This record gives sequence, C-alpha cells and structure tokens, in this order.
Amino acid sequence: MAQLLGDLGRLANRETPAVLSVLVLEDLAMALFLPLLVVALAGEGPAQAAGGIALAVTAVLLALFAAQRHGHRLGRILSSRHDEQVLLRLVGLTLLVAGLAQAGGASAAVGAFLVGIALPASFADRARDLLSPLREVFAATFFVAFGLSTDPGEILPVLPAALALAVVTCATKLGTGWFAARRDGVAVPGRLRAGSALVARGEFSIVIAGLAVAAGHESLGPVATGYVLLLAVAGPVLTRFVDPLSARFVPAPTR
Repeated sequence: MAQLLGDLGRLANRETPAVLSVLVLEDLAMALFLPLLVVALAGEGPAQAAGGIALAVTAVLLALFAAQRHGHRLGRILSSRHDEQVLLRLVGLTLLVAGLAQAGGASAAVGAFLVGIALPASFADRARDLLSPLREVFAATFFVAFGLSTDPGEILPVLPAALALAVVTCATKLGTGWFAARRDGVAVPGRLRAGSALVARGEFSIVIAGLAVAAGHESLGPVATGYVLLLAVAGPVLTRFVDPLSARFVPAPTR
C-alpha cells in the first residue's frame, strides 16, 4: 500500500494518515480474527474459540505494552552496525515469536505481526529498508504457491461469486476510506482517493483461503483466487481513475 501511494505521489496528501490508520486497524482486527478462524476450521467448540480470542487479545495488549515501555530496549538488542546482523536477529526473533504463537494455539501470522508492532519507531525505519527485498520475494512466493494449488479451470464457474464479492468489497472500502478521511477533515477529492487506495487490499483473503483449503475446504481456493485477481486489477485502475474524477469536486478559484 505504501508503495502504491508513493508511486502515485500521495504520501504527503492529507488523506494518507487516515488510510494508514485504517490499515493498522485492519491488521489488529486480523490478529484477533485469525485465531478464531483456526479454531473454527479445526471444528472445535465455543470454549476453544473464546480461548483463542482471549489469547490473541492478551498477546496484542502485551505487545503494545512492551512497545510503549520497553521498545527502546528491544531496539538496542536488535541493533548492530552490520546490516546482516540486524537482518538475522530480526528474522530469528520473528520466527521464534511466530512459532510460540502457533504452539499456543494462535496463528503464526499473529506472532509475526506482534513483532512488527513491538519494534520502536527509531528502529522500524531501518528494519523496513532491510526487509523490503525479502518482503517482495516472500510475497511473490506466497502468491505463486497459492496459485499452483488452484486449477485455473475451477475459477470460471465461481467467477460470478468472486465478482459479487469484489463489488461488495469495492463499495465497503470506498465507504470506509470516505468515512475515515472525513473524520480528519479531508475534502471530497481526498475522501475518494482514500477509499480507492484501500480497494486493492486482498492478501488477508489469500491467508484466510489458504487456512480454509488446508483444513479441507478446497472449494474456497478458486473463489479467493478469482476475488483477489479482480481486486488486484480493479484497485490500481480505480485509484488512477479517481484522480481526474475527484478534480471535479474541487471548487473553481474565485476571481
């Protein structure tokens, strides 16, 4: 998302903080939702689901507390003059926390997310620069692996369902971006840009579908693939289309 905003020259726009705030809230919501999904897919009861949610909430609160009170200490532990040392320490910590989260009944993705929010801002910029190449490689590998598990011939029969989901998502994303930007006092053009920037977000859908397929619900794989492909194409196109459209809402200068 940050790369898309940078390519479009929107990082300094007034609506960008609202967009980033929505993305952070989505990540926090997923940290709570993924353990519940894992429990549901495993066929366990309400007690296990409540335990998974309680575990996720506790982990998120502890991570936020650690980031607030002891983030600087974590930054000093991970810091080094050598980039390769920083990279190895950060990846090692991420794998350790993700493994502990998985062993505790939560999702490994939740553990990795907690590491990210626990890092201090002073260290996060350097970590982001070091991890950006790995992020691109792992993201591409993840999508390739998911694509290899899906038969292209199975996408066409479920394309109407994927299209309906994509239309609903576009509407809700536009509404969410509009509402968030309006709360920040952003004008109508910025609200439209904020909503359109959120449309292309679909990686969590792949994660959810991957968990469902692994649990034996193979039919969700083609639906999720078609859904994400539609959003991946429609999102950037809509984002670029909104610029000239939003210009119509800019009041003409008075003479």
